[in-house]
Amino acid sequence: MLNPSEKSEREYLAWVLKELHRASEELEGKVSDSYKDIIEAKKYLWVNMAQLDAAERAANRVDISLSIDTGEKQAARLQKMRKLLASPYFGRVDFRTNEPKEEEGAYYIGIHSFTNPESQEHLIYDWRSPVASLFYDYNAGPASYEAPMGRMQGEITVKRQYKIKDGQMEYMIESSMNINDDVLQKELSSTSDEKMKNIVATIQQEQNAIIRNETAHELIIQGAAGSGKTSVALHRVAFLLYRHKETLTSSNVLIISPHKVFSDYISNVLPELGEEKIMEVTMEELAAKELGGLCQFQTFSEQVDEIVHAHDEQAIERIRYKAGLDFVHELDAYLEYGDQQFFQPTDIQMKGLFISASEVRDKYRVTMSLPVRQRLEKTASVLSGQARTEDGERLTSAEANKVKAAIRKMFKYQNALSLYKAFFSYRNQTDMFIMKNRRTIEYADVFPLIYLKMHLEGSTSYDMVKHLLVDEMQDYTPIQYAVISKWFACRKTILGDSNQSVNVYTSTSLHDIQRVFPHADTIELVKSYRSTLEIMKLAKRIHPRSTMIPVERHGEEPLLIRCHDAAQELAFIQELTRNFPDSGMQTMGIICKTSSQARQVYESVRGLTDNVSLLDFSSDRFQEGITITFAHMAKGLEFDQVIVPFAGAANYRTEMDRSLLYIACTRAMHKLLLTYSGEPAAWVAGSP
Repeated sequence: MLNPSEKSEREYLAWVLKELHRASEELEGKVSDSYKDIIEAKKYLWVNMAQLDAAERAANRVDISLSIDTGEKQAARLQKMRKLLASPYFGRVDFRTNEPKEEEGAYYIGIHSFTNPESQEHLIYDWRSPVASLFYDYNAGPASYEAPMGRMQGEITVKRQYKIKDGQMEYMIESSMNINDDVLQKELSSTSDEKMKNIVATIQQEQNAIIRNETAHELIIQGAAGSGKTSVALHRVAFLLYRHKETLTSSNVLIISPHKVFSDYISNVLPELGEEKIMEVTMEELAAKELGGLCQFQTFSEQVDEIVHAHDEQAIERIRYKAGLDFVHELDAYLEYGDQQFFQPTDIQMKGLFISASEVRDKYRVTMSLPVRQRLEKTASVLSGQARTEDGERLTSAEANKVKAAIRKMFKYQNALSLYKAFFSYRNQTDMFIMKNRRTIEYADVFPLIYLKMHLEGSTSYDMVKHLLVDEMQDYTPIQYAVISKWFACRKTILGDSNQSVNVYTSTSLHDIQRVFPHADTIELVKSYRSTLEIMKLAKRIHPRSTMIPVERHGEEPLLIRCHDAAQELAFIQELTRNFPDSGMQTMGIICKTSSQARQVYESVRGLTDNVSLLDFSSDRFQEGITITFAHMAKGLEFDQVIVPFAGAANYRTEMDRSLLYIACTRAMHKLLLTYSGEPAAWVAGSP
């Protein structure tokens, strides 16, 4: 067996590092040479521009472009090499196939692959390679994996895990389990950073199945708080980019994220895996592009803030109505009715020209597969092209434009907003549509309006997107998914947690999402890796319906601190803030229910210590240290320690409040503390 002892493994690591250093130095020389070649070529072109003919100038520009491309690829390879120099590999599997005379192979698994440039020996295998799946999916014993030539059956004889940091082996574990518990516990017990990190060394079997799923057109991931669903989805993107590098690039992948801070928080993962960052956008940015010039709209965050503060029952009823799957069916029925009733053809009479209403109707009916605006254009184009004056002459351009204008007026509604307003009259529910002001609609109306606009004018095409990630799936309504499906016909990874909705009145259940995507593969991640068992017990008390199963990792019991009043709560939080630099932790989240409460806490603690930041709707970055925010903004983030202020029954009382409290508590990795005055929230009363 290759390297049977830890001593021989350390010697092997030293040899691999030596080979990596040699290859890295050679690559550095090539990058430097490429840079010099480009500079010289540009200089030659500039100096001799007047003497070169057009063909020679074009050829020189092509050569420069090719040199730049080669240099960029070499620089990317060098970047990967430098990552390997810090930690060449994290696992090993020895696999012997069932084929006779086949030798046993030892496969070292790392974040990138490395082949010895001289011997062409494969020293490190990329974690996304087919053989690497053995490391994630099997114990020692019978195993198999899908190779390019077919399924390889055999036996794993050795499985090891390593922790290599800055080129030094910290430990080696002989592993008989899928990703040894000792390694997982070490990783989970570490403090958090300001950015999400890759998890290639600790990917679990159920996570690996998601990452390597290449068949699903839509893959729905229902994941408990702390299950790693977002990280798994990003690793899936990295895997697909690796497997389909000829047809899929990072520019073909888009993630719809909840807000800019979350985008910043996850921005390190793909670059760490050697891939370029992917495009990120919010639903509101897409909506603004679609509705520009038509109207303005309330944002999702403004909607949530308004409900949390005012709890307007009529507004809640409007929101709840438009968040149901039946609402989509009602819109579809309305559009079907409109296709039959809203086009009202009339005779077209001009000097020397007559087109009958029946002729207009016949030509219009032929175009019914098109959006309304295109139907009208097509009908007008055909009729004006066929029409002749009394003198037998073709129509002039001015006459054709008059025909077009006449036909356009035959459709009852001239824009999407008037068509949408008419829907509520059609349903006898005029109280279900209220403008915020003369130009601004409620957020609940944004995507129904876009849906009708698509029917009227056609859909914006995002053909360059070949894979779409939708995060926080529970916060998007069926009508939003209907719009997403029209925008993006590509493959999709849809992920979230039905227990983590910031607005329970618009929350979409997993069942409803499955009804929207009936052919989707659905996988549920129930194991939670983020928080200690003690924190998870409290979270389960808040949300008993949660199916999460915490990993057996113990820590301090959550503390519920009773104070005389809000002023004493703030004083207590100030003391914790002062002591945080000596706590040994990297991040602390103070997570309130509302944005105004977060602002109040921030004003009371700012300046007490360094690295205190307020995270609100205007923020675009997540920073290490003490972060003061509210549940809506905290989703998807995690902190070593979390404080939940004002956790009294007077503040947390509704079902929506329960969801917000659950989100706040499940952000904590190691330590959780709640303060309150009066009576504690019912869901945490009696906790240790």
